[in-house]
Amino acid sequence: MNTFGNSFRVTLYGESHGAKIGIVIDGCPAGIAFSPADILPDIERRRTGGFGGSSRAESDIPEIESGIYNGYTTGAPILISFNNKDVRSEDYQFDGFFRPGHADYAANRKYNGYNNPLGGGQFSGRMTLPIVAAGSLAKKIIPGVLISASTNSDCLANAQKAMPDDSSGGIVECRINGLPAGIGEPFFDSMESMLAHAMFSIPGAKAIEFGNGIASASMLGSEYNDCIVSQDGRTATNNCGGINGGISNGNEIIFRTYFHPTPSIAKKQKTYNFITMQMQDFEIHGRHDICFALRTPVIVEALAAIVIADLTLISKTAGR
Repeated sequence: MNTFGNSFRVTLYGESHGAKIGIVIDGCPAGIAFSPADILPDIERRRTGGFGGSSRAESDIPEIESGIYNGYTTGAPILISFNNKDVRSEDYQFDGFFRPGHADYAANRKYNGYNNPLGGGQFSGRMTLPIVAAGSLAKKIIPGVLISASTNSDCLANAQKAMPDDSSGGIVECRINGLPAGIGEPFFDSMESMLAHAMFSIPGAKAIEFGNGIASASMLGSEYNDCIVSQDGRTATNNCGGINGGISNGNEIIFRTYFHPTPSIAKKQKTYNFITMQMQDFEIHGRHDICFALRTPVIVEALAAIVIADLTLISKTAGR
């Protein structure tokens, strides 16, 4: 479904080449100062036009259409929308082909051909823009919690190697500081479960790792265990990434999200044509990121903020 969260809930709507895209935020406490100006810094970080990014040039001006009165949240649902203007739908006429690596074929089968495929429709990276807007509000619910994400060191170099007709993937590491111990709702709404659920909603996300999760499979318990060294729960190491039993332990939360290469590439590929019913050469034109991992850190931060805000509000409601 297009809704995520419990106490702090977001519902995404729209499509890449539709008139508008947006998000409805429900469960936000009243009395939080919020305006479009609070959203713009994160939108700028996500914006296209930088190295390796799509040349699609949207204004990305947020319109807050409900839930705000005199500059403060009212407790009612908040609707934030964005106009789509710079669309080139003619780039998505593929004459019997479905783009390799995209959701085009799977979506066509799921919706019996009634889905809007232009620009990837609801599966487009364009849909992460409203998520970034919601994340800007979520951050204001959790003052004192610092969330920062960045790409791995060789991401930019790999993107440069992929140019001009190929693409590359990347890893985004996220660190969360200032979150107290005791946040998370095992089993199914554990900290890891919720963060992983949120990260896999980002188009192109294919794997996630908490702390030294991958390396832990070949470690000894004596190597992996994080021994507590102080009254406040600080640990000598942080192999678990700040989470035990699905609950924050007060140490820095660390996780990494792995993104596959952008599927839309200019390099010629041989794939099946559903009109001619044979394998044929296929080329994709249009405007696409060389490496969308370069633009995803702010999206990872936004979704992490949404998760932390949600779990924090649940904990407060329960009186913990």
